[in-house]
Amino acid sequence: MLTFKASGRAGIIGNPSDGYGGAVLSCSIKNTATATIKPYRELIVTNRYGSRVLKQDTDFESQGDYFDHFRVVLRYFELFDLQVRISVSTEIPEQAGLAGSTAAMAALIKAVMSYTNQECDRFHLAELTRYLEYNYLGIQCGYQDAYLTVFGGLNYIEFTGKEHYRELNKEPYAKVEPLGSFVDELPFVIVHSGIKHHSGQFHLPLRQRWLEGDKKVIRAYREIAGLAREGKEALLAKDWLLMAKLMKANQRIQDSLAFCGEQNCHLIRVAESNGALAAKLAGAGEGGSIIALTLEPERTKKALLEAGAEEFLELDPFGPGVVLNGNNKSRF
Repeated sequence: MLTFKASGRAGIIGNPSDGYGGAVLSCSIKNTATATIKPYRELIVTNRYGSRVLKQDTDFESQGDYFDHFRVVLRYFELFDLQVRISVSTEIPEQAGLAGSTAAMAALIKAVMSYTNQECDRFHLAELTRYLEYNYLGIQCGYQDAYLTVFGGLNYIEFTGKEHYRELNKEPYAKVEPLGSFVDELPFVIVHSGIKHHSGQFHLPLRQRWLEGDKKVIRAYREIAGLAREGKEALLAKDWLLMAKLMKANQRIQDSLAFCGEQNCHLIRVAESNGALAAKLAGAGEGGSIIALTLEPERTKKALLEAGAEEFLELDPFGPGVVLNGNNKSRF
């Protein structure tokens, strides 16, 4: 039996420029998704929604349900005759803009590949995860989710040359710069609004505008990428006032392109009125989660709870990414 885990993530600054050749400063959260594979008398897949036995050719075709992740991975690797039980579970809030589905996909791919003695490095796994989500599941997504769930930790990542999606073997790798060992303080609060929203629904219209040459969108994402570069320096210098300024600019620019959702906007206002120097989306809009920079975390959390926040999450700057059996010391 093999079990792999992968962490969710919260975008600190730079999102969503990761799908447009930009850059992000992002960090793992402690919540994880888990994939387990073990021998069985037939091929069965299970998750919180139940189970499915896959036998016939049609069983492996996508059906628009909560089992398509399994079907896609098995179809991609042409593993139609496996006799295994594959289970996926998660602690990451569903459709909260925290890369929950991507973490599950990354853990699932790694579990299946390891069970069938197929090797890959972290860069390839990150690219394969995004590739399957985009091309097989039809999820409009950038690269941040896949890279953060696979690599884990606190990272500054540049996606230069990745403005246009390519075939898997032609994708240039992103540049991943781990920062966890340089930072001893992360004064952020991450809160889930409790409202579910599929990130692809938020990103797709903006992606279409960008592809059509909308100068406003193109300029906006270039500016947001620049904020991430400045944010890295602010984080390392513990210049929280500058970081707050950059986070607010990130949110303001994104707001000029698309409404982030009534509850998100409300929680951002509440946080900034109760001790937070700045707050912004941590992931998808119109639902999802926000991240607040606050030097008064208890005051900020109390106000957010009273404002209807559903769940707080904790950053993990040393999160291991995709890992076997949840053991931080195990080799990839």
